[in-house]
Amino acid sequence: MDYTKLFENIREKKSFLCVGLDSDSSKLPECLKDSKDPVFEFNKRIIDSTHDLVVAYKPNVAFYECDGVGGWNSLIKTVNYIKENYPDIFVIADAKRGDIGNTSKMYARAFLENMPFDAVTVAPYMGEDSVKPFTSYEGKWVILLALTSNKGADDFQYHNEGGTKLFEKVLRLSSESWGTRENMMYVVGATRAEMFKEIRKIVPDHFLLVPGIGAQGGSLAETAKYGMNDKCGLLVNSSRGIIFADSSEKFDKVAREKALEVRTEMSVYLRERRLIQ
Repeated sequence: MDYTKLFENIREKKSFLCVGLDSDSSKLPECLKDSKDPVFEFNKRIIDSTHDLVVAYKPNVAFYECDGVGGWNSLIKTVNYIKENYPDIFVIADAKRGDIGNTSKMYARAFLENMPFDAVTVAPYMGEDSVKPFTSYEGKWVILLALTSNKGADDFQYHNEGGTKLFEKVLRLSSESWGTRENMMYVVGATRAEMFKEIRKIVPDHFLLVPGIGAQGGSLAETAKYGMNDKCGLLVNSSRGIIFADSSEKFDKVAREKALEVRTEMSVYLRERRLIQ
């Protein structure tokens, strides 16, 4: 999916919502426990109930890897289900990979060639040769960790050397020589909304994947105010606040209600920027 198509989907759905499929098998509703594949059944019902309200889904790979082969099968079935039934939805492998070049090449093959993901999250700490293999796939995206929403981000990401913070160096170097707005996005946490102004000075046109609203307390209003550009430029993720909003047999209906609340707020900000009518 290219940059233009992603923006078209945002305008059509009046939404820049990404739902994180952090499908913890220990938290699934009791009504699914006897299913042949409870995680996939849970994901399927969440997807079917929210697909018209979202532009992206983001399975966090850790919640599948932890269950071994069965977990991987649930992940593959989930991604295939989205692509077969809702092919215009952008699907992100939240895998946070990144290693020496030949190893990154194998990670890229896993997620961008052997599974139909549109994008994969990558840690930039090991530098250009650890990222480049992910940028070699036509129509696919790499999403670099830039400024994350967790408390530990303060340990390294704000390190200042010669007047430049580490996350700023990541943004500047990668946007200038590793990729373009057509194949590279950045993770910027909603809990760091005050930094969006500075980030947009460095990467004014790139899409930002923004976790941290909902359960983590980030502000959607501030994210839109400071992070949105003239092509929206945002994919704002909510995971637990939507998928685990209810544990009854009606969990999928409640998930839809929560997603609709977020989409409704998003449509206000899109109208304010005159990106939709």
